[in-house]
Amino acid sequence: MITGGSTGIGAATARALIKQGHRVAVTGRDADRLAAFAASVGAGERLLTLTGDTSDESHVAAAVRDIVGRWGRLDTVIANAGFSLPGTLEDHEPEAMRAMVLTNVLGPALLVRETLPHLRQSKGRIVIVGSVAGVRNTPGNLYSVTKWAAHALAENTRLLVGKDGVGVTVVAPGVVDTPFWDRRGGVPEAAPAMTAEQIADVIVFAINQPEGVDINQLTLRPSGQAG
Repeated sequence: MITGGSTGIGAATARALIKQGHRVAVTGRDADRLAAFAASVGAGERLLTLTGDTSDESHVAAAVRDIVGRWGRLDTVIANAGFSLPGTLEDHEPEAMRAMVLTNVLGPALLVRETLPHLRQSKGRIVIVGSVAGVRNTPGNLYSVTKWAAHALAENTRLLVGKDGVGVTVVAPGVVDTPFWDRRGGVPEAAPAMTAEQIADVIVFAINQPEGVDINQLTLRPSGQAG
């Protein structure tokens, strides 16, 4: 199960997992984007698309019910949905701030809460997509605050479920050239950037570790990114 799976890192990860033979469910708010992604993949019944808001507990619960009801189990959960705002918190509208905090912090927490019973049964894995912004601060960057919280959620979850054989990994990328940047005017031309496929490869690497191995944090930057 991948939240925010119709574009960017989520979509690239879904493609990589389907290529390995996994059945993959992706969620997203935009039904048209999900449909376009499904058409581009052509995975048939091995891909399930579910429209919903990751910060809405009823949507998250319904998605998990649909997946388990269709496939009988849940092995891996990837909390990928998230967005940023341009400028600093001095420029943000309060409602936009609220939406970002709910999506980037509450969303992953709801996903973990709803899926843990199934992951305990399967001894599965949780991957939370964090950010380099979650390990360093930038003046007035509320997005960074949400990613620090996502990293804390990963560690708190690891402490909660490690004894149950559930793996927890936070993947913290630097600049990645994806639609994530659309709200910020696009990736600066001078900035070194990675591809969504490169991040997907790292996520898949963490998922594919043998039983008993739990990679807790992977931080990656494009060569030349200083901060």
